[in-house]
Amino acid sequence: MSNTQQSGWVGWAVFAGIVLIIVGVFNALFGLTAVIGPDSSFFVTDEAVWAIDVNGWGWWHLILGIALVVVGVFVTRGATWARTIAVILVALNAISQFPTLPYQPLWALLIIGLDLLIIYALVVHGRELRDRA
Repeated sequence: MSNTQQSGWVGWAVFAGIVLIIVGVFNALFGLTAVIGPDSSFFVTDEAVWAIDVNGWGWWHLILGIALVVVGVFVTRGATWARTIAVILVALNAISQFPTLPYQPLWALLIIGLDLLIIYALVVHGRELRDRA
């Protein structure tokens, strides 16, 4: 028997792990559609027409999405190292959503919001996961 008592906040950290897995799946699907779709996307603005090669961007999101899913599984299992890696990966994910803001604002803001929620849950309430492992 363990003398340590889990607080009610451990649910936040488990929630962060589950949302981390969901965000990872979203990223992987986003990346996969960019990789298997056409190599260029065209966006029309008032000033110009932009042709963007999305293949490399798709690989980035696919690899990051897979990494987020793997780390999310370890976060839900209570691995201490996974919390640190998760915060770094989620911060990179949030930053990588900024270039898509002009083209897919709702999607980018949704993912950035979920990323910030994950960071909050892991930084503020992640310590409770240590006793769960």
